[in-house]
Amino acid sequence: MFRTRRLRKSEGIRRLVRETKLSIDDLIYPVFIEEGKNIEAEIVSMPGIKRFSLDRISKELDEILFLNIPAVMLFGIPSNKDDQGTETWNDNGIIQQAIRFIKKKYPSLYVISDVCFCEYTSHGHCGVIQDDDVDNDATLLNIAKQVISHANAGVDMVAPSGMMDGTISMVRESLDNTGYVNLPIMAYSVKYESAFYGPFRDAADSSPTFGDRKTYQMDPSNRDEALREATFDDQEGADILMVKPALSYLDIVRDLKNNFDRPIACYNVSGEYAMIKSAAEKGWIDGEKVMMESLLSMKRAGADIIITYFAKEAAKFLLKS
Repeated sequence: MFRTRRLRKSEGIRRLVRETKLSIDDLIYPVFIEEGKNIEAEIVSMPGIKRFSLDRISKELDEILFLNIPAVMLFGIPSNKDDQGTETWNDNGIIQQAIRFIKKKYPSLYVISDVCFCEYTSHGHCGVIQDDDVDNDATLLNIAKQVISHANAGVDMVAPSGMMDGTISMVRESLDNTGYVNLPIMAYSVKYESAFYGPFRDAADSSPTFGDRKTYQMDPSNRDEALREATFDDQEGADILMVKPALSYLDIVRDLKNNFDRPIACYNVSGEYAMIKSAAEKGWIDGEKVMMESLLSMKRAGADIIITYFAKEAAKFLLKS
């Protein structure tokens, strides 16, 4: 008789044969920075996550550094919005200020900037609107301005998230032509038009004022298309390929891992976080165990990097275990 249970008999043997291991080094923590002063506001739909103004952010960054989380991804909430999101390339905009502040005060912390427009536009869409839809090529021109501004501020990596065709080619060319040939790109290569983003839109004030994002984000039904999207980003110069959301798209994470010789990231998004948090608060699940099991599933599926609002809690668990 085959006795596979022999290798489960004790914690010692389970540790020796464990196939997948989650590390703090795998984690990126998203941080919301709001223009203004004396802001430390909890996001109701994302318990434990807050929006900070720069004058209140140090306590949060101190904790991230103490927990040895290697990287943060910055999302900005500006005080002024317009139809093109021009604040995204304002060299004194909230993200640019945040990049300079963090790189000066916390030089060891790796800073990634989300490159998009939905938090900055008056209509909440991810680019320039023409005929009630996002104009792809007009938006690319503005993306180029945004990434150069972030690069000038000192960001370590840019992460374009708008799903415009040709984005990575435009970003790579713009960075190379301005002397930033060594600045890496994390591409939101496979970003689905998902209902799991709801709490994020509360956090970033980024809900569309009309329509939806189905013309530029991917149909959740499609799997083969994900490989096409990732192939384009790979060919255009992306350094890291990302899948967003994570939990409902682990098959896509595995597809990318099997087909590309690049680091694969996934984004454990706000709705996934909120579901675990709300169920745990009601006592329906063990929140800590479900958190760690879900993060482990992303790693097991093939993710080398996990962007997650659980990063601080997971780091605390890993440090004590």
